[in-house]
Amino acid sequence: MRHLARRCPTMKKLIARIGPCTLTPRADDPFTLIVRCVISQQISGKAAASISAKLTEAVGGPPIAVKKLAQFTDEQFQACGVSGPKRRTLRAVCEFVQANRRFLPGIADRSDDLLREQLVSIKGIGPWTVDMILMFGISRPDVLPVGDYGLKVGVQKLFGLKELPKPTELETIAEPWRPHRSIATWYVWRSLGPVPQSE
Repeated sequence: MRHLARRCPTMKKLIARIGPCTLTPRADDPFTLIVRCVISQQISGKAAASISAKLTEAVGGPPIAVKKLAQFTDEQFQACGVSGPKRRTLRAVCEFVQANRRFLPGIADRSDDLLREQLVSIKGIGPWTVDMILMFGISRPDVLPVGDYGLKVGVQKLFGLKELPKPTELETIAEPWRPHRSIATWYVWRSLGPVPQSE
């Protein structure tokens, strides 16, 4: 907070208004975390939480077991509210994890770059999903999800921009926030309303 306030006048005002950051990493196992992040793609936090809860209950979790999820039918996924594209992504995740037994153990010890490379190789997982995994699951301090709509809207309002910022513009604005861009992103989100996994 001190670093962000010193480096960015806009962030200083925001921190003074909002107070301490209350972001708390999920206690999920790595596979459950990835499943939750896939489900969260392009839908509201409330809808994602509801679908995740139904899916977790349907597989007899938590945690969500890879073997059980891999055997789910379209009908079972649909009953939980999981869309067609996300079903395909979750199946791809199951296949990847089952084919790469060493992927999940020690996932938190890998570098951001290596995790990005491994995760985006799974069909249906893009940069945004990886950013959410890094921020909410592994508590990486310097993630800037340039593809996140909420971050774009928040930055536009806070910095008085005429249009939503492009990724390169976001990178430039966020440069003073390093190496705490995850926390700065939380503050931008919080300026718009409640943030998941925050008190």
